[in-house]
Amino acid sequence: MNRILKSTTAAKAKETTFKLYAPSAKKVSVAGTFNNWDIKKLTAKKDVRGNWNVAISLKPGRYEYKFVVDGSWITDPVNTNTVGNNLGTVNSFIDVK
Repeated sequence: MNRILKSTTAAKAKETTFKLYAPSAKKVSVAGTFNNWDIKKLTAKKDVRGNWNVAISLKPGRYEYKFVVDGSWITDPVNTNTVGNNLGTVNSFIDVK
């Protein structure tokens, strides 16, 4: 008799914070493979120094993303990890361990 054994150790999600320095921005969000590229699902909050931050719990894996600053899509300026996309530009990516 064949049995399929299920692993009892599920991959745990880790809080991941996205940060962007954009003091003149009015609105910043993060869109990526973790939220189906929806610019409305992950809106960052601005501190008094002009830093925008937003945190999300992510399971281990590779995730592509971009910041959306006042409607313009940009890669993460402090993350050198990029990968080409089907629009002829690049996305930033992170590997959550």
